[in-house]
Amino acid sequence: MARIDLNVKNKGGEKFRIAVIGTGGIAHSHVRSYLTFPNVEIVALADIVPGKAAKFAAEFGLDKARIYESHEALLDAEAGNLDGVSVCTYNCQHAAPTVYALDRGVNVLLEKPFSATMEEAVEMMRAEKRSGKILTVGFQPRFDKNMQMIKRIVDSGELGRVYYIQTGGGRRRGIPAGDNRTSFIRRDTAGIGALADIGCYSLDMVLRAVGYPKPLTVSGFTTDYFGKDPETYQNSRDPQRLADMFGVDDFAGALIRLEGGINLDFRIAWAMNVNTPGDTIILGTKGGLRIPSTDCWNGTTGGPMTVYRQLAGQPVEQTVPLLKDQDGDGTLWQRKIYSFLDAIANDLPAPVPTSEIIINQAIINGITESAALGREVAVTVPEI
Repeated sequence: MARIDLNVKNKGGEKFRIAVIGTGGIAHSHVRSYLTFPNVEIVALADIVPGKAAKFAAEFGLDKARIYESHEALLDAEAGNLDGVSVCTYNCQHAAPTVYALDRGVNVLLEKPFSATMEEAVEMMRAEKRSGKILTVGFQPRFDKNMQMIKRIVDSGELGRVYYIQTGGGRRRGIPAGDNRTSFIRRDTAGIGALADIGCYSLDMVLRAVGYPKPLTVSGFTTDYFGKDPETYQNSRDPQRLADMFGVDDFAGALIRLEGGINLDFRIAWAMNVNTPGDTIILGTKGGLRIPSTDCWNGTTGGPMTVYRQLAGQPVEQTVPLLKDQDGDGTLWQRKIYSFLDAIANDLPAPVPTSEIIINQAIINGITESAALGREVAVTVPEI
């Protein structure tokens, strides 16, 4: 992405009028980035927890923001006054406010993951189609230069025809839960655990590089050994409570067969007894690419990448230096927000299109289904 324009102009020179639905942890990153753009005004906030949105407004000095206790109340009152809304609710609550906003003519930046179920993902895409409005999904790693370099390398043809990918990542210990932070680990709010929380990023990194081919079959498994162990939460006041509450996956793995003869070997973890499940590897008929893993998914690569190939019958290795941000590039979050604002102002397509992320979601739900059934399953991506 070129230099971002912090002074990006809305149509008619008006300020962008933005609302935020869901004022939990991730909403802080959205609003913090929105407020770096002088032409953005946060005009409304909603949260189902009484007093939570008001407290959030006070934290950011949003004295003029109107406060609501439901997405329906906010959108019924504000839709005609909004350019866009950030939906930052629990995974299992992504669909309702997104559909409600689109049906009232409001553009949506939806925080990842897309959804907890394929049915809800399809519902959102149908609302997007009938509304003609923007629905983009919050995958900020896409705006990292080194992530973009992965796709450039594959598109260059240097690797030849890609036939095998190994990818994943995660944390040695990093279940996102605490005494007052349980939405990530509860089945009724998160729906899916590490697989959706950080697994969606890992899948997007490689699927985007190879053009998002559709999945054919998935053989997957999930575990919850650490999440259900009270020893995992020794810094908590009530470790047993968190262990009893844990209802999602803390580790997932799968073999995914993709169109075009590509086999994807995937694994992701919130907790494991190793520092990394391995680097990302993309193998092609002419060359291979190694992408170093990170200690925790942070939106970039863990170090310089390496391309392996044959030259005049001899094996050679070429280091791909890390690309560094320059003044004016902005943070990944600023780039994500800018892409949304720019699309609104200039009638551009969604920066992170649902037509791709539905494939990501199909794989995640395929892994969940395969794990529950204990066998390989066929995966179908609905046509919207």
